[in-house]
Amino acid sequence: MGGVRTALYNYLFARKHGGQFLLRIEDTDQARFVPGAEDYIRQSLAWCGLKTVEDPWQGGPHGPYRQSERKHLYREYAERLVHEDKAYYAFDTAEELEAMRERLKAAGVAAPAYNAVTREHMRNSLTLSTAETRERLARGDEHVVRLKVPRQAEVRFEDLIRGWVNVHTSNIDDKVLYKSDGMPTYHLANIVDDHLMAITHVIRGEEWLPSAPLHVLIYEAFGWERPAFAHLPLILKPDGNGKLSKRDGDRLGFPVFPLDWVDPASGERSSGYRERGYYPEAFINMLALLGWNPGTDQEIMTMDELAALFDLERVHKGGARFDPEKARWFNQQYLRQQPDAALGAQLRQLLAGMGVASTADKATAAAALLKERATFPVDMLEGEYLFTQGSPLLNNEEAMAELQKRWKPGTAAALASFIAQVGAMAAAEAADFEQAFNLALQEHGLKMGQLMPVYRLCVAGRMQGPGMFDVSAILGRTEVLTRLEAGLKTGAAWG
Repeated sequence: MGGVRTALYNYLFARKHGGQFLLRIEDTDQARFVPGAEDYIRQSLAWCGLKTVEDPWQGGPHGPYRQSERKHLYREYAERLVHEDKAYYAFDTAEELEAMRERLKAAGVAAPAYNAVTREHMRNSLTLSTAETRERLARGDEHVVRLKVPRQAEVRFEDLIRGWVNVHTSNIDDKVLYKSDGMPTYHLANIVDDHLMAITHVIRGEEWLPSAPLHVLIYEAFGWERPAFAHLPLILKPDGNGKLSKRDGDRLGFPVFPLDWVDPASGERSSGYRERGYYPEAFINMLALLGWNPGTDQEIMTMDELAALFDLERVHKGGARFDPEKARWFNQQYLRQQPDAALGAQLRQLLAGMGVASTADKATAAAALLKERATFPVDMLEGEYLFTQGSPLLNNEEAMAELQKRWKPGTAAALASFIAQVGAMAAAEAADFEQAFNLALQEHGLKMGQLMPVYRLCVAGRMQGPGMFDVSAILGRTEVLTRLEAGLKTGAAWG
């Protein structure tokens, strides 16, 4: 979900400023490659309505858009830095690197690193002769390319969210730019691609803030103008204690991914918003406000409104606590905004999955009633009784027990009177059922609360739901009479 929010903020920022939203697949770390992940990204962005103008599938002037297809570029740029004495070849083995770390630990160094001090004692092109370095390269000795971080310098840059950041280079190690497997690290590939793709703003999660000073140094090493940086706050667990994760959703029963996702390695399924019945517009609205506010009390906003209002200055510096109940509230608001005909079509589809048929008109009328109590379309299935025939009391022990509890002396007579009134109605609209019910109450001197629960249980088989007069109008007089008579027959056995 954090990844989608990052994409959303980039998208909104680009739209706000008349820019372009590009998608690049950063797949240089082959050890972390996950089959199907690229297609998942594509589907997720499409479902969310985040449209790219350049990406791996439609192409564009800055392609290719998969870093694995651009790897021939990165070696060239790594070699350029070596040639300009801003990077160097390092031939150290894993054993030599471990020995270096152990020496530093023994000397009391808290965070051993390959840096401006330790590189002078390692096996690299800064300590080896030019001839030996060339010989090793010609022989094909395994090596990496490391950035030559200045020894005594201050890295200073302004983050659009967090303000000025200052880091001394003594706290930055000589990061690997090009790996021994022939692939660039994220740091090199990201900077080269952002430059070649004319990226003006880098809006990413705060986990990348510690890497930002390094990236500034790489831009400076190339002599390139760097883009503006903006590091977004974390999305926190509902209790605010730590970063939100898949396990939190599994444990507490809410989704944390836009779509269902099965990890090919573990086989574990991650729950998706789409599959849970969330509307993409509701998901996006909720996500936009998770770490940003528009400066007004307005909460329900379209994508166009979000783009018009979005401003990085209103992005919070602190983590944003995720509230699953608020996410449900957003979906409820968007469900209620749906046209009745659209909800009716969704209801018909859900009913068809249960083997229950309905006409479009009846499903639309039912949806208009049921939507006020629904958060997701599936919640409208509580009104299944509107599409079946016969008494809902049959095989419903809970409803039967409730009806028996409500059955009082005089109930039978009042219910019989109501049945007679319904049978004599000239029409069968909600108002006609209401008039018939009130006449029965007056005839027997009862209050609504004395007979309405019996009416509801006989016709709907449940104590909660939409207004019974509207329900009865959808069911029709014949079906209502059948159910009321079945309830009267049942109650007669209790006396």
